[in-house]
Amino acid sequence: MGWLWAIIVGFVLGLIAKAIIPGKQHMPLWLTTICGMIGAIIGNAIARAAGVEATAGIDWWRHLFQLVAAIIVVGLGDAAYTSVRGSRRRERA
Repeated sequence: MGWLWAIIVGFVLGLIAKAIIPGKQHMPLWLTTICGMIGAIIGNAIARAAGVEATAGIDWWRHLFQLVAAIIVVGLGDAAYTSVRGSRRRERA
């Protein structure tokens, strides 16, 4: 069940990150989900280091750290994907 939850959270964070990042992203949905999962893991680690790993009620700070990390990872992932995809198109021509 933990993996399913990680995929769902990664999917949601990835979509929110894509919506926040200006411009069009060219990554496929599966890669966006993986980047969202990585962002959630990084955000959890930062929240743990900041001392806000678990709070009473909803963990707003942890979710904020996850979202910011997902935005960064999705942005970097899209840049890398576009770069690799562009290189492949130039090789074919």
